Amino acid sequence: MKYIEWAGKNFIGMFEAGGEQFMGYMTGIVPLLIVLLTFTYSVISFIGEERVDRAIRYCSKYMILRYSLMPILAVLMLTNPMAYTFGKFVREEEKPAFYDAAVSFVHPVTGLFPYANAGELFVYLGIANGVTKAGFSQSSLAVRYFLVGAVVILMRGIVTEKLTKFMMAREAKKAAA
Repeated sequence: MKYIEWAGKNFIGMFEAGGEQFMGYMTGIVPLLIVLLTFTYSVISFIGEERVDRAIRYCSKYMILRYSLMPILAVLMLTNPMAYTFGKFVREEEKPAFYDAAVSFVHPVTGLFPYANAGELFVYLGIANGVTKAGFSQSSLAVRYFLVGAVVILMRGIVTEKLTKFMMAREAKKAAA
């Protein structure tokens, strides 16, 4: 009988703990996410969608901007998964590389801009909790994630574009033969 009582108590306790966690999100992270999203959309509205569109088209012309600034802006302005729609600004042979760069940036951005990829927030917060317990700064971790992420997406974008163009050329050569 003790086992049944223990199971019943702990079964409900699991849901009580889940409810407390949920309320913590509703009073903590959810308002922050809403304010950050509102700020981002306000900045876009203030600048003007047409100007933002022109800036992205300009970035798509240059490899370094295409795989650094462009994915960063896409993730910050449109969030995950809408960020991938910025791929419409790049040529067909550059789309895989842009997607690779953008998808690689949705985790490193989470520390500074949690609204950009709220689904990854639990991963970042788990790591940040360990870093904080070790006596280090969570904000320092967030900045480092962001900076390393920016370097990694540039490298991945360039490598993926080169590989894609190589493979496309090889396929074109096979088709011509």
